[in-house]
Amino acid sequence: MKHVGENVVRIEAEALRALADRLAGSMAADFNRALDLLFECRGRVVVTGMGKSGLIARKIAATLSSTGSPALYLHPVEALHGDLGMIVRGDVVLALSASGETEEILQLVATIKRLQVPLISMTCDDLAENLAGGGPFDSRSGQVRSTRASTLASSAEVALDCSISKEACSLGLAPTASTTTMLALGDALAVALSEKRGFKEEDFANLHPGGKLGKRLARVESLMHSGDAVPQVTAETKMPDVIYEMSRKKLGMTAVVDGDRLLGVISDGDLRRLLEQRGKDALDLTAEDCMTRFPKTIGAQEFAAAALARMEEMKITSLVVIDDDRRLQGIVHLHDLWGTEMV
Repeated sequence: MKHVGENVVRIEAEALRALADRLAGSMAADFNRALDLLFECRGRVVVTGMGKSGLIARKIAATLSSTGSPALYLHPVEALHGDLGMIVRGDVVLALSASGETEEILQLVATIKRLQVPLISMTCDDLAENLAGGGPFDSRSGQVRSTRASTLASSAEVALDCSISKEACSLGLAPTASTTTMLALGDALAVALSEKRGFKEEDFANLHPGGKLGKRLARVESLMHSGDAVPQVTAETKMPDVIYEMSRKKLGMTAVVDGDRLLGVISDGDLRRLLEQRGKDALDLTAEDCMTRFPKTIGAQEFAAAALARMEEMKITSLVVIDDDRRLQGIVHLHDLWGTEMV
């Protein structure tokens, strides 16, 4: 019994090694053709499967969606009871079935063909052996297709081979090595497709705003204070009103503007130094008399990490967000970055 776990992992590892060999050899052209179909898809990738294959199909759909390829999981039974409308022209269907003869999946094929939606299959047929038989000639591959190929594989524009020598289950019944190869092949498609699309780290972050990477790569515009939350005064505003605006907005500073153009800023530090130098006479001055004319700024599209680095370098707690014409767009404060797990 003590070697059962080890044996399961070794059997599944061997199944993955055989899959990798097929991807490097006999299945390379089919994999690339499947990749082209998915890349050219103008709709969504509809992934379907029943039972354990269905669970793997859900994960593949989720991985595709999170790496820049819109995808959804379609339960084959629900599809037969009203959800077939989820498949439309422009979609691509990726169907998983170990046997390739799952009744509920096969009932979808007629609709898929009627809509002229490309079908990619993942089955555990040994397609290499089937193609060596004496069946109909396959013009796509230039090989002979055997009648021993499963119905699903025979119906697909591209048939991907997830065959295994044996399941890791000691009874040879529970889907184990077969579902592992399906999952790995789905990951291979998703990752290759994301690279083909030029999917970048920031694209991943945009699709994962709640994750650590999403927070680290958040844009300044998603964190900044904007609209009425931005403390701002005109150049002619008297210092008592400047102090009131700074206290009311609670950011430790205020922007000085002409319309929406930034002229300067007044910070808590500026105010303290002014009172030390001028005493109560400081209250007779205007914002223009007291402001810092060339404050530290940042663009709304820059990363939050860049804002943090600038604050640390300049030893300040806030940055004014402006556009290329120096129009005020917002204020980003050090406190706003705390929730990003960078501080």
